[in-house]
Amino acid sequence: MTERKLYLDHIRWSTVLLVMFYHVCYLFNDVGILGGIPGAKNIPLCDTLASAAYPWFMVLLFAVSGISARYSLQSRTARQFVRERARKLLIPSTLGLFVLHWLTGYLNIKLGGGLEYIPAPLVYPIAAVSGTGPLWFIQMLFLFSCVLLLFRKLDRGDRLWTVCGRTPLPVILLLFLVLWGGAQVLNLPVLTMYRFGIYLAAFLIGYLFLSHDAIQEAIKKLRIPLLIAAVLGAVGFGYYYRGTNFTSPDCLQSFFTNLYAWLAVLAILGCFKRYFNRETSFTRYMTTSSFGFYILHYPILMGSAYLLCTYTDLPAGWNYLLILLAQLVLTFVLYELIKRIPIIRYLVLGMKKQ
Repeated sequence: MTERKLYLDHIRWSTVLLVMFYHVCYLFNDVGILGGIPGAKNIPLCDTLASAAYPWFMVLLFAVSGISARYSLQSRTARQFVRERARKLLIPSTLGLFVLHWLTGYLNIKLGGGLEYIPAPLVYPIAAVSGTGPLWFIQMLFLFSCVLLLFRKLDRGDRLWTVCGRTPLPVILLLFLVLWGGAQVLNLPVLTMYRFGIYLAAFLIGYLFLSHDAIQEAIKKLRIPLLIAAVLGAVGFGYYYRGTNFTSPDCLQSFFTNLYAWLAVLAILGCFKRYFNRETSFTRYMTTSSFGFYILHYPILMGSAYLLCTYTDLPAGWNYLLILLAQLVLTFVLYELIKRIPIIRYLVLGMKKQ
């Protein structure tokens, strides 16, 4: 059985916290990204910070998920794996919409001025179906897990995985070309978060390449040059795309964006493996709770932002700060509450009896 790699856990929960900060910036964006609060006060610097993180943080989560899927399948049968994934990923992102996330859909419709056009009996089902929010990630992760099981049937002897484990580091660096190619295909219109091509590529790269200890060690040794390159890439990206819609195809499908994203992913993997491969009581809690935080944070974010922006007229800085704090504190409280309620914890968090 593979020894648990603590640094991968730390990457997960750290990225979840980054996602929570990003979503505050997203709600107040002034660069034309759909879904924000109309007319909200904006801090341009926050748009730049959000833009610098956007190309890589979900690519990183899918790559780490691919690594974790490899480790998980070493101690589970295919049936156990898919049943576990269905409970943890599929249930919260489908049935959970009707328990909690309809609030997200409702607030999105209300902020967009669409409530008056929907018959009252249809408001709840429409709000539930449209309340996916960031749960698109776990929907796609469940789909990719099923694709992975089909892939493993074609590679029963793990031949391809074994061959990939002998890949030299220069070729690993060039895998950004695979991400770049994936970024060009299978992108849904309007719902721009559903980028099936690049995220499936990241997931499979994690499974086939990054799950090998030798490759992880090689990346760790190159961590400082990778970190310098990633920081320079962030500065260049933030400067070039400042004030523009960084979720547009022109940005996300560019050669430079995907090179920068891959350098950031590798730098984070290398640095976390070297410096953050130990555990404390705080990191242990975050490891077990961050998935729940990811699922729960968005309705709280939307509700806090709606109330603050509707009933107060605070400066932009206070809006950002208060909503971020409300999101962190209330997400923690809601998680601790829901995980103690039978049935609800299963439908919303995919958690069995503790």
